Parts: sequence; structure tokens; C-alpha cells
Amino acid sequence: MEKNYWPELFFEDAKETYQTIHLWTQIAGKIKLSKMPWINHSWHVTLSVYPSGLTTGNIPDQQQYFQINFDFIKHQLQIVTSSGAEKTFALANLSVAACYRNLLGALQELGIEVSINKVPNELVDPIPFHQDEQHHTYQPLHAANLHGALLRSNEVLNRFRAEFIGKCSPVHFFWGSFDLAVSRFSGRKAPAHPGGVPNLPDWVAREAYSHEVSSCGFWPGNEAVPYAAFYSYIYPEPPGYKSFPIKPSSGFYHKDLGEFILPYKEVQQAANPTHTLLDFLQSTYEAAAETANWDRESLEKTKE
Repeated sequence: MEKNYWPELFFEDAKETYQTIHLWTQIAGKIKLSKMPWINHSWHVTLSVYPSGLTTGNIPDQQQYFQINFDFIKHQLQIVTSSGAEKTFALANLSVAACYRNLLGALQELGIEVSINKVPNELVDPIPFHQDEQHHTYQPLHAANLHGALLRSNEVLNRFRAEFIGKCSPVHFFWGSFDLAVSRFSGRKAPAHPGGVPNLPDWVAREAYSHEVSSCGFWPGNEAVPYAAFYSYIYPEPPGYKSFPIKPSSGFYHKDLGEFILPYKEVQQAANPTHTLLDFLQSTYEAAAETANWDRESLEKTKE
């Protein structure tokens, strides 16, 4: 019965909608970045899943506060403020350039001044936001299904997070890589990350991976992996990690990505999706913790 609540996702059909939403969320994320103090591993810039879509959460601006919501039920972008003011506009047929103009213009009308870097991050040959009329596809069904997958994934990732008492990130949505993620840390420092992420300063990558980390999450697919999937990896990767046995049997180590992958459809079609996903998350974490010799007794919640 549970599997009926996990929507089907079809990357090839939905990828243009995903690309447009990805770029919209980068605009909102950069606005948040411009207003927030730096928090380790870029945790201050992320978005969160909420019942209607994705949100920046609370952002301070002088004497007021605001947040930006992508509502995938009403299919609109919303700006709400602590003074009770609200601005909205429809997502249908909205180019990235129009989103940029509308969003910054609406903020200005609300007395909120914003200046951001107009070049998208973590993309090859990106088009600056204010010039991007190319990306404008928004199919409400694809957005709604993605939202449904994010809601269910968010719930399970939070259940998984609850079992770890060491340093751990929130479950949050990274607009640069367009994925929902949670990260566990051993407490030990890691070797300097090599960087090289397209259109991302190397110092950001090095700070993000400053300490040993086991990360997992969900993303809706890309050209390298053209289907929605759950992933799990460790940095730095220890010997034996890639060959460690994991569950379920449909999960596998992707050599090019250096990550364990579980296709979303394997969860969506499972008799018990939550159990199947938790098996993947736990077994891949154990692959990381065991091969990297983490102090599991002090990092994990005691089983009663």
C-alpha cells in the first residue's frame, strides 16, 4: 500500500522541467547566500522541503525577514515577509530570465535590496540568469511528482539521520547540485579536496569536504545517470569501500561517479519503499564506517 504514495519519475520526460526548476532555485539560493552568515559546509545556503514544495526558510534583511517558496501545488513562486506582505507569480511559461527579473523586482518593491552573482554554479557553460530565455519549461505534473518524491525521501532521510549522534548535517536541498542530502562526519580531518567542480570556487569544495564525510541523498537524474536515484558515498574513499556488500541487491557502485547508486524505481516499486531505502542508506553507511574505521560506538545511537 505504501508504494502508492511514491510517485513515478521519468527523467527523459521531465528533464526540461527539472532544468528550469534547478536554475530558478539557484537564483533563490544565491539571494539567501547574499544575506546569511557563513556556516560550515555551506549549510546556510540550502533550501528545505516543505509541504508545498521547496523553501529558502527565514532570511534576515535589516529590520524585516522574508522567505522565498517554490509552491509545486499552486505552481507559483511566493515571497512572504514578517510584515505580512506577500508577492506571488506563476511558474508556468516562466523563463529563467523572467524569474530573475520578477523575483528581484518583487523584492525591491518590498524594500529588500539584493545583488547576486548572475552565473549559475556547478554547471558547464552556464547562461547568466538575466540572459537565459532558453530554459522556460514547467510541466505541473512533473513538478508535482518531483515534489512528492522529495517529501517521501525527506521523511526517510530524517529517520536515518536520527540514528546518528555524531556531527551530522540537516536533511537539506543543495541548489547547486540539485539534490536532497544528509551528511554524517567521523570527526577526523580529510585531505584537501581536489576541487575542479564546474563554476564553483575550489575553496568552497575544500571547505565542504574538510572532514571525513559519509553523504547520501536523492537526486532526480542527470545526463550521466539519466534516471532518478538515491546515492551514497564517502570522502575520502577508503580501500575496500566499493566492494563492500550492500542492500538491496539492485544497488551498485557506479565507477564513474564513485558512489553507490540505487535507482529510485527500485524504491518506488518495492513492497515496502521505506524499508528498502533504509536498507540502502544503512548498508552503504556501514560500508563507509567499517572500511574507514570510524568510532561507531561513540557516533551511533545505542540500540535498545
